[in-house]
Amino acid sequence: MTDVRKGQAPPQLSRPAFRERFRQAFYDPAFRAADDAIDRLEAIAWEGYEQDRKAPLTSPAGPGFADPAYKLSVEWRATSERLKAAQARQEDPATRSRVLLVCGSPRNDGSCPGEISKTFRLANIAGEALAAAGIEVDRLDLSRLTSEFGLRIYPCKGCVSTAMPLCHWPCSCYPTHAFGQVGDWMAEIYERWVAAHGVLLVTPVHWYQATSPLKLMIDRLVCADGGNPDPTATGGKDPVKAKALELAGWPYPKHLAGRVYGVAVHGDVSGVESVRRALCDWLDWMGLVDAGPMARLDRFIGYYRPYATSHEELDRDLDVQEEVRNVARAVANGVGQLRDGTLSAPDAGLAAPRPK
Repeated sequence: MTDVRKGQAPPQLSRPAFRERFRQAFYDPAFRAADDAIDRLEAIAWEGYEQDRKAPLTSPAGPGFADPAYKLSVEWRATSERLKAAQARQEDPATRSRVLLVCGSPRNDGSCPGEISKTFRLANIAGEALAAAGIEVDRLDLSRLTSEFGLRIYPCKGCVSTAMPLCHWPCSCYPTHAFGQVGDWMAEIYERWVAAHGVLLVTPVHWYQATSPLKLMIDRLVCADGGNPDPTATGGKDPVKAKALELAGWPYPKHLAGRVYGVAVHGDVSGVESVRRALCDWLDWMGLVDAGPMARLDRFIGYYRPYATSHEELDRDLDVQEEVRNVARAVANGVGQLRDGTLSAPDAGLAAPRPK
């Protein structure tokens, strides 16, 4: 058995430091009339933090789990059940074909930029082409993270690098009520990925890489690639049990494999190829199937032109608009082939000698 290495975690906050952080959410002078009530809430929150009440509501796991007596988080169980229902709908041949269309830009006119993003416009073009092909379009606009109250995607904690079975499907790292890490959007986003027959990512380049919201979602989808659907098998977050389970032989289940994908990346100076390649490599690794060369697009819009006129550059670039439509059409065609059983996946059924 390998060792579990310790010694990095910071010490628990002092009560004054905790109080200062808790009250940051009530900085507005309008809250001063409720200071007594805020103090009472802070005392309750401190108790939960001090006692590390990660999941305050639990119930015995019951039949079907490795440890039926283990007390599962009620919130995790609810998310898990929704994923199972979404998978059943996705596999039902009577349901309408569905594509998750992701707008990866953090920009919109409801926050500081004061203007819609080109990514949003391109995603709308893709959405119209998908709808014209008879596809049900599920639009996921990640810019809501920057412009909607209380909506957040928390960062991945890297459980997978301790041991794959410690990474639960869906993620059980959040909510963590003791730390106030609640309202995690990924609980809904997991369900939307599972329900989809295809996924189309539309994103800009930010500093040679994917945008912050898109990368947050990508990292939190690590549990879809080899994650453990039974937290009781690892006693929750017990690293010793998780390491033993992986070393005994873990199958690394690919929970989203077989879905079709397309990617459209745009930029104005550089980085489009590397971001497109990274996104496609990631989706390939998770077992999704690309919809052909025309479904993997990277283009410059307004190359080295001013930011202030970039929407006008997109207005004039009718070719890139049509290329984005072709990405969507390719995904729609791929979804059709997936559902009628003719989608080509020549490596299907081959056993990977190193499945990690």
